[in-house]
Amino acid sequence: MTLYLRPTAFVDAPFGLDGQVLRLAGGLCWFSAIEAIAAADGRRTGTTLVPVERLSSFLATLDITARAGAEATIARLTAPRPALMLGERRIGLDEPKVMAILNVTPDSFSDGGTHADPVADGVAMAAAGAALVDVGGESTRPGAEAVWEGEEIARVARVVAGLARAGVALSIDTRKAGVMEAVLAAAPAIVNDVSALLWDPRSAEVVARAGASVVLMHHQGSPETMQRGPAYGDVLLEVYDWLGERIAAAVAAGIDRARIVVDPGIGFGKTVAHNLALLNGLSLFHGLGCPILLGASRKRFLGALDGEAPADRRLGGSLATVMAGAGQGVQLFRVHDVAETVQALRVWRGMRDQALTFQAPTPM
Repeated sequence: MTLYLRPTAFVDAPFGLDGQVLRLAGGLCWFSAIEAIAAADGRRTGTTLVPVERLSSFLATLDITARAGAEATIARLTAPRPALMLGERRIGLDEPKVMAILNVTPDSFSDGGTHADPVADGVAMAAAGAALVDVGGESTRPGAEAVWEGEEIARVARVVAGLARAGVALSIDTRKAGVMEAVLAAAPAIVNDVSALLWDPRSAEVVARAGASVVLMHHQGSPETMQRGPAYGDVLLEVYDWLGERIAAAVAAGIDRARIVVDPGIGFGKTVAHNLALLNGLSLFHGLGCPILLGASRKRFLGALDGEAPADRRLGGSLATVMAGAGQGVQLFRVHDVAETVQALRVWRGMRDQALTFQAPTPM
């Protein structure tokens, strides 16, 4: 049996609830219960809702091995996430941050070919509140074909150099070790790899040698084939296990676990139902002990839920996914609509701040 622990029953503030709530990943969310999911052979065999105040009693019912595993997971659920470091720059993860999408490609599904001056656009995204600008030179939309490494470097090199000179914090959206090397030689950057370091056999070595942070994203299949009948037994548990294996492989390759971010890969080899199940269960992924990146901006499943709305009419759906993620403690959001997302998160943060402004109870 494998036991999975998903924080749930979130509360506005911990005041007066000593022993009844736990803080999630050092952020601005507190949970009062854990959904304990038992599974065997990838299938759920039982679910129990355990209030935090009864957690010790629940752990005492488990055998020694299961209890040790559950205690380790709880420690990961509650441990603060270290800041991401880009050279001397520090990006704290105690509140949600925005990663802006800047595709310098002719064929990306939403913004391909739309940036006449990508450096100016990237600077504007940072000015609008993006903590990071994610530069991509290869489309990985469903059906997209791979781009030659040299072409991808040519697309991103000038943009990366210009943004670095402007003081913009960068990530590079690539699967290729050569592109990673070229960018990391030019500026500190986070590597955002949709293949989770599987596409290029040299990529893990490149990231480890540079001491860079890396985003490991779940996918099923390749961009050319990933939407041809994706199938899972239990998508939430399978993605969790897969990401756990990729974290272990990255650490074995010499990458500091504190520099690893995980992404459940919304839209990458998933149906609408799969995407929605992952969004509903996002808090499970905190059990991996790494920051979570959510990238659902303008994706096709949002249009499918609203009369096949085209990509440029999916802002409302995109913001809905951001709010769902923020409420479950997600630390990073990869988005097209920076100003709107920053505003939404500022309102969310204002609500958190108000809830966390302690007011002594009125005597009865």
